[in-house]
Amino acid sequence: MKRYLLFDLDGTLTDPKEGITTCVQYALKAFGIWEPDLDKLEPFIGPPLTDSFMEFYHMDRAQAQAAVEKYRERFRDIGIFENKVYKGIPGMLKDLKRKGFILAVASSKPTVFVNRILEHFGIAGYFQVVVGSELDGARVEKTEVIQEALRQLFPGKPVDKDQVRMIGDRRFDVEGAHSQGVESVAVSYGYGSLEELKEARADYIVRSVKELHRFLLRESQETQLTPFRQFWQFAFPFVLFMLVRDAAAYGFELLLFWAGTHISGADFLFLTDSQGTFAGFTGNAVAITEAVGYAAGIGAVFGQIRQIIDATARDMRLSHLKREPVKNYLILFGLSVYAVFGLNILLEITGLTGRSSAYQAVRTGFFSANMALGLFCYGLLTPVAEELMFRGVIYGSLRRMMNRKAAVIFSALLFGVYHWNLVQGIYGAVMGCLMAYAYEYFGTIRAALLVHITANLLAYGMGSALSGVEGFWTAPVCVLFLAAAAGGIFLLRRQKKVL
Repeated sequence: MKRYLLFDLDGTLTDPKEGITTCVQYALKAFGIWEPDLDKLEPFIGPPLTDSFMEFYHMDRAQAQAAVEKYRERFRDIGIFENKVYKGIPGMLKDLKRKGFILAVASSKPTVFVNRILEHFGIAGYFQVVVGSELDGARVEKTEVIQEALRQLFPGKPVDKDQVRMIGDRRFDVEGAHSQGVESVAVSYGYGSLEELKEARADYIVRSVKELHRFLLRESQETQLTPFRQFWQFAFPFVLFMLVRDAAAYGFELLLFWAGTHISGADFLFLTDSQGTFAGFTGNAVAITEAVGYAAGIGAVFGQIRQIIDATARDMRLSHLKREPVKNYLILFGLSVYAVFGLNILLEITGLTGRSSAYQAVRTGFFSANMALGLFCYGLLTPVAEELMFRGVIYGSLRRMMNRKAAVIFSALLFGVYHWNLVQGIYGAVMGCLMAYAYEYFGTIRAALLVHITANLLAYGMGSALSGVEGFWTAPVCVLFLAAAAGGIFLLRRQKKVL
């Protein structure tokens, strides 16, 4: 749980529009500039005033500083109270304090004014640390303000940045947080536009005080669970899925065995000896049996799966308010194709596939099925079931128990172990990382499904169509495909960093 919460003041805790804009209007009037439309002065809310006067009215620094003094002339006794606390803020602060969070204010407004505002609205007692700028112009940059707030929160000891969040409504808050290595939560109900906050790469964006309240308390509620309860939240659905899957598959296999010994002429499902006696199952029967098992297993825990996926979707929505463009899905599809080819060639040329008897047995079973049936069972049904379980349940649960990088790695390792042979284990772990990354990047499990289905369909097709192609299974081709996959990840990361 991130226990230390730094709040911006203007546009986050309070709505200062009337006071700030009328005081800016008053200062501009002293310079012979009349601006009747207060809405046009909203950009002054948030950033340092000196910078704003210089940027929006092309003053030099001396003029801007004089304008700030004129602004304060009205603000000290009048504008400071032309302000209001956003509805729901006092209740949220009370709940956060009661849950053990340590609260601070980090504002570009002079500290003396911040303290007066907090006292005026009766919310000063919630904050352990209050840091703003100085009246002499010192410490006006948000980076400096956050740095000082962290110093006061962690006096005489290293700052635990993993325990800190900065909450604000402008890009300065987001950029200041990132400059200090702490997570940012942007609020779009303030004075920064959604586009501004997204371009600043806020880690999360919330649209209302109510949503902010729910988001900040979520971790507190989850950490009240014992480690065993947290583990059991995803372990129980997984164990139940495995038990029902295997029981259904064995039950269906017994049914097929009975049918094979009593029904003749079903060559699609049964193998027979020279006397026409039942001798075993075809690859088609094995594929259908696995499909029945997976369908039954997912059906048994679908309620839990849906709950966890819905909870993850609510969390991810805060950092995915706009859908990713189609081109990014095309990049994801392309890098998935390259990764599948590159990894399969790598495993082949290193000799791992040939030395693993367990993998060879699995491979033989896969490719002994009818092509259309194999593509449906192994290329579509199995990936859907495994994604609902491993990314939907396991990764969705782990990302609320640990940081997202650790959740990606741990869930991918579990996915590798699940396959019970070295070749598929390595392949599954690497592709599992890519699937979880896709889930996190696009904010929907459909992205992970796209990677998994692409991987299985291609892997299935490679085994039957490319096994004898000379020059394909070579190191240069492997390097080419893996480099192309890395290039796809680079293109996505250049637009947005999620891990």
